[in-house]
Amino acid sequence: MKRPLAPTTAVGGTILLLSGTLSGCSTTATSSAAHPATIGVDVPRADSDFWKAYARYLQQDIGADRLNVLPVTQSDGDSAKFTANIKALANQHPKAIVMAPQDTTTTTMLLDDLFAKHISTVSVDTVPESGNTYMVVRTDNRSYGTKACEFLGKQLHGRGKVAELQGALDSINGYDRSQGFAYCMRTEFPGIRVIELPTDWKADVATDKLQSTLATDPDLNGLYLQAGGVFLQPTLTLLQQKGLLKPAGQTGHLTIVSNDGISQEYDAIRKGEIDATVSQPADLYAKYALYYAQAAAAGKTFQAGPTDHNSTIVLLPNGLEDQLPAPLVTKDNVNDPTLWANRQDN
Repeated sequence: MKRPLAPTTAVGGTILLLSGTLSGCSTTATSSAAHPATIGVDVPRADSDFWKAYARYLQQDIGADRLNVLPVTQSDGDSAKFTANIKALANQHPKAIVMAPQDTTTTTMLLDDLFAKHISTVSVDTVPESGNTYMVVRTDNRSYGTKACEFLGKQLHGRGKVAELQGALDSINGYDRSQGFAYCMRTEFPGIRVIELPTDWKADVATDKLQSTLATDPDLNGLYLQAGGVFLQPTLTLLQQKGLLKPAGQTGHLTIVSNDGISQEYDAIRKGEIDATVSQPADLYAKYALYYAQAAAAGKTFQAGPTDHNSTIVLLPNGLEDQLPAPLVTKDNVNDPTLWANRQDN
């Protein structure tokens, strides 16, 4: 397995727009011209509530800002369909394309071809391993694993047994979340045994592996779900069937931390079925993906360092990455109206 590339840590300095000012409050900084540049958009999949929310926010922002966007394509998590979609968009000569390649190891030739055609690319949530990329818009996925580890470790008082439903380990997100979780557990909570269950982001694989683990390790104390949009409902259903879905505070409760920040996770936190999630900002992914696509079309450039929208741009081997904030959500802040899944436009 080829190991995903990790971002290079930003070295000092502040982020500067070499022309114009980066605004953390609007995606219209470069769309005020009478004839805005054409942008292509491909949505990676529609099999999780997170990506469905992302697609809705894209459409809202495109309409609100009256952007000149080609008909949005959807690649359904299929690499061949993704490649075909991007090539079809490129044939319509956009200035930039927003994408989210699910197989980040096979995009080199495609990205290089777009670069040669002077089409900038903005990658959302995933980091192409090679090939020129104008900007990656995502969160620090390693911190997802760290936050989940720290919450579980403290809740379990540093002792016990935890099962981890991992994503695809050949994807940058699955790899980063797993690495962050493993390092934190190893260094901060050595008294907790972690059972790693790779799933390739598939709910049926996760259910089968969790069921087997519950049979071999009935003394399980906690779970880490790397993708709530995929794993939450199957996990809760399985625990319910096994009589293991005990509310928080009750003897036998399994401490569960998830990732995504969808409304279903918030409902589960309110019911005490799970304890926490890390909110992946679907709204900000859409907002800043379109922002950077417009900036690329306008010829603007960026540097590594902190931004004015509470994020940090870091240097990658093949471009830049804007790491947007992803807060931990627990019973203490689950009703915060600023969380995207609590907003009426979700």
